[in-house]
Amino acid sequence: MKIAVLTGAGISAESGIETFRDREKGLWYNYNVDKVATLEGWENNPKLVLEFHNMLRKKCRDIKPNAAHLALVELEKEHDVTIVTQNVDDLHEKAGSTKILHIHGELMKGRDSMDKLLHVEDDINIGDLDEYDEQIRPHTVLFGEEPYYYYNAIEAIIESDILIVIGTSFSIGYIPTMVSVVENHCKVYYIDPEPDLIVEHLGILNLEVRRQKAGVGVTKLVKEILC
Repeated sequence: MKIAVLTGAGISAESGIETFRDREKGLWYNYNVDKVATLEGWENNPKLVLEFHNMLRKKCRDIKPNAAHLALVELEKEHDVTIVTQNVDDLHEKAGSTKILHIHGELMKGRDSMDKLLHVEDDINIGDLDEYDEQIRPHTVLFGEEPYYYYNAIEAIIESDILIVIGTSFSIGYIPTMVSVVENHCKVYYIDPEPDLIVEHLGILNLEVRRQKAGVGVTKLVKEILC
């Protein structure tokens, strides 16, 4: 059975990574998103953008996957699972999942001027140049840029027999479009303690909303599927 899993910040929150919704108390508190996470910000002040990403990278380096990530690995042992994640952390990889589309990029990678990906062990700083003497940048999608692997993600969702959406908001422009491409036979589960009820107006025939945190909700659902 083909299963597509769309994960947002909510699945990583239980590992200790604050979501954007936590910006009044979390890691976004001391940062202006327009200056550290936008294409314009990168063009105006790349040093600040690099510092922000370096801080995120340090924070994420020692964080471990939680029950939700581990449950998806168990699901992959029995089914063809493709994970489409908005998260730039590497928690799905740490848990052991193998088919992962990082549509917002990867925090542990940098990118040169020819879009070649570079593994990042430490910080990226101003003056770290590629072979063309151009500044290396974080391999993350900044606001104002298009997501990666969009059509690969759409294909995975169209081909799925089950779609599991975990911890994401449907107010993000392209998310309703991605989810709406599911075939009529596809069963769609949306797991979030505070679900975005826009999803109920998308016309999805086989939708089930579960108001649960990722760790509990995903673990329970995976057990149901594997029974």
